Amino acid sequence: MKEQVEVRELKEGRYVILDDEPCIIKSISHSKPGKHGSAKARVDAIGIFDNQKRSNVSPVTTKIYVPNVERKTGQVLSVSDTSVQLMDMGDFSTVDVPITADQKDKIEEGKEVAYLSVMGRTKLDLR
Repeated sequence: MKEQVEVRELKEGRYVILDDEPCIIKSISHSKPGKHGSAKARVDAIGIFDNQKRSNVSPVTTKIYVPNVERKTGQVLSVSDTSVQLMDMGDFSTVDVPITADQKDKIEEGKEVAYLSVMGRTKLDLR
């Protein structure tokens, strides 16, 4: 799910969709309007799933998509080499979430962990 907002409404730490990839905004800089142009904004963001840096420069009145990010908790049912199976604590459905080798050490069966659900994809939110 996603919705449209103007670039001027974006804030650091919020989410935005750049290059069809959900990203978290790291910095925003605005320029003043010129004699014949409108004010521009530069948005620097990092992808949630691929950790790639992306930038967007556009007028502040341009519409841009913002994803609906759901932060949920789930109980770990099982851990494999590449994924972990979680039971959502809200609706008790099961979700397979991909993990990396360093995340595997931090996860134990039976414990509750936070995860993000964005545009049909999921990611563990280990802090």
